[in-house]
Amino acid sequence: MVSPTSVGNQDVEKQSRLTVTERTYLGSGTPTDPYIVDWDLNDPEDPYNWSKTKKWIITMQLALCTWTVSFGSSSYSGGLKQTAQDLGISFEAAILGTSLYVLGFALGPLIFASMGEASTHLMFGRRIVFLVTLSLYTIFQVQGALSYNLATLLSCRLLTGIFGSSPLTNAGGAVSDIWSFRERGLASAIYATIPFLGPVIGPIVGGFVVEDPRLGWHFTFWLMFIFSALTFITGYFLTPETYAPVLLRWRAERLFKASGEQVHFVSVHYQNQSKSHGQVLRNNFSRPFVFLVTEPIVLFLAIYISIVYGTLFSLFSGFPIVFENHRHFTTGQGGLAFLGIGLGIILGISSQSIQDRLYWKSMDASETGRAPPEARLHMAIIGAILVPIGLWWFAWTSSPTVPWIVPILAGVPFGVGVAQIMQSLTTYLMDTYGIYFASAIAATVVLRCTCGAVFPLLAPYMFSALGDQWAMSVFAALSSVCMPIPLLFFKYGWWIRKRSAFAYKAADTLPPSAPNTITVHSSQTEGTIYERNDLMTRMATHTLAKHRKTLTMETVIPVTATPTLESST
Repeated sequence: MVSPTSVGNQDVEKQSRLTVTERTYLGSGTPTDPYIVDWDLNDPEDPYNWSKTKKWIITMQLALCTWTVSFGSSSYSGGLKQTAQDLGISFEAAILGTSLYVLGFALGPLIFASMGEASTHLMFGRRIVFLVTLSLYTIFQVQGALSYNLATLLSCRLLTGIFGSSPLTNAGGAVSDIWSFRERGLASAIYATIPFLGPVIGPIVGGFVVEDPRLGWHFTFWLMFIFSALTFITGYFLTPETYAPVLLRWRAERLFKASGEQVHFVSVHYQNQSKSHGQVLRNNFSRPFVFLVTEPIVLFLAIYISIVYGTLFSLFSGFPIVFENHRHFTTGQGGLAFLGIGLGIILGISSQSIQDRLYWKSMDASETGRAPPEARLHMAIIGAILVPIGLWWFAWTSSPTVPWIVPILAGVPFGVGVAQIMQSLTTYLMDTYGIYFASAIAATVVLRCTCGAVFPLLAPYMFSALGDQWAMSVFAALSSVCMPIPLLFFKYGWWIRKRSAFAYKAADTLPPSAPNTITVHSSQTEGTIYERNDLMTRMATHTLAKHRKTLTMETVIPVTATPTLESST
């Protein structure tokens, strides 16, 4: 029996009031066979076991973060005409400010998603990536507020788009870090749809700001600076690190130091890691592209989401043509035309409660206690129908002879469909790819933001060449072609997942003779769910191995002294 250190005994009465928990780690504590650090059942440091109050505070801060960067994408568009006039550029050149910002959304995730989830000791985790990128995002807003030429303006928009893209991928990963499968429906819905609500509010605010001669289009950048600074401050104080591999690595490092650097520990995520740090980082940086090529689920959902996202951003250049040029709305009134879409998005978020009940029903019917990821797709199937309905409706009521309220109301089914598609497909990817969710969503973000950058540039030419009705009909036709995608994955997704190297293999893909398991604990491991039979098998395997030791650690909470470590053969 070895006791490298012990808790100080200066104040016995104080120690008696402390809570003592016991953890058991597999291994021998040697450099070649270190103790393997993993979450225990109901481990209080496991983000899944944090209080709901703490989880919701983190979730709302992440929602504020995604809203801030999405607001920045469209608030600029409210002053496109004034920007073009002040800088002496064409309207199409002014639109580049929107396209480059969204293009930055496509470039940033290739780096930031991989930085947050790389399985290496050089892994940064989600928190540090959030704080560094948000601080830079905030600083570069000042460049836009002080810009008086096109080069300064466009470079600002590209850089803020790159640094503002981090929440679009890592925030979703953080949501999956802290919420279990049964609980994450509403939280994921908020994360998934807030980026679409920001672009709706942005043109309204930006439009009325530029109408005020005391403010002008530069003030929209000061607004973005205020919102981003507020987001950074709240993130610094309210959002801790949530990524399990990082937290377990920190625990292993603390235990190593507590033992006087005599007993060796390794996170469960790093055991048997034979690749160099460079190779691991290269694998993680390339994973979004690998997913696009090798994962049909990611590829087809990325294409679908890209069309929806590109269509939404094309409206930023299309609405001013339809409502301001042809119906003679003011800039502020033109921004109000987005209210129909905004109302639809809110209604779409509200429908998540229906999706949650359907998912819970599927969980209750499952022998393992975990529903297949396809149980998340009910609302996406409905949303896939509503999006083309809204677009066809808007296309053929956009004529000035039709009352203005009619095309604005067409935005309601479109907004409902967008919200339902995004929240369902996001949680579907979250359940399917587990700890690789950030890479999976990064792949979709890259493609969707590329379309979001290109579509607004093409839209003015399409409206000019085809007319309002036929130009919008092109977007409506694209969404109509993609309408069967959620239904196809609902029916055949299990078959595709079974052949994937990264996707979750649901119990329904196992042979009928496979033993039933009982879920007793969830955690952020590659398989995401520990199951009792599997857990006992792992324990038995290690117990029977020769020359193996088990470390039992008594941890004093709160940690006011060095913890007691006790190992026995």
